[in-house]
Amino acid sequence: MPRQKKPIDLKQINEAVQHFVDHRGLFDDFARALLRYFHDDPQLAKCIHFSKYRLKDPDHLKKKLVRKAQDGRLINKGNLFEKITDLAGVRLIHLHTSQVPEIHAAILAIIKNQKLNLVKDPVANCWDIEYETMFQEFGIATRSRDSMYTTLHYVIRMNERTKVSCELQVRTLMDEVWGEVSHRGK
Repeated sequence: MPRQKKPIDLKQINEAVQHFVDHRGLFDDFARALLRYFHDDPQLAKCIHFSKYRLKDPDHLKKKLVRKAQDGRLINKGNLFEKITDLAGVRLIHLHTSQVPEIHAAILAIIKNQKLNLVKDPVANCWDIEYETMFQEFGIATRSRDSMYTTLHYVIRMNERTKVSCELQVRTLMDEVWGEVSHRGK
């Protein structure tokens, strides 16, 4: 029997979306700063094939907040920045999975040197047991996914006062291609 969806407060959701729109510049600035840190780091720069960033589309944010409200998770403008950590996203694309230990070490060093906050330990979403084992050997937690691509996720926060965060995803070029193809089909 399917779970019953909770009633939603669209006014509260619309206020939360508008709150993001009003503060979008903070997220844009933070994502761009992260890209500069990553590009300026000689260890990391030599591993990265290309990078990109994006800000959450307000319509997609509204749909996400509606889904969460239907599941009973209430998000409003007061807790939006703390509860939704992918309002900004940076993606680093590399060529070989063997580069992960070097990339991971460089990212952690950048976070420390720039006095940023790692919101939670990084996690690799994996579709293959061999990838899960490899990431675990690197000391990175894993989650099984049916998505057929692997992505290493970090959530980085600018500071505790603003709660502005950015989701960093690290993928191989092949995983990036498959991820884009599979998401566009939805």
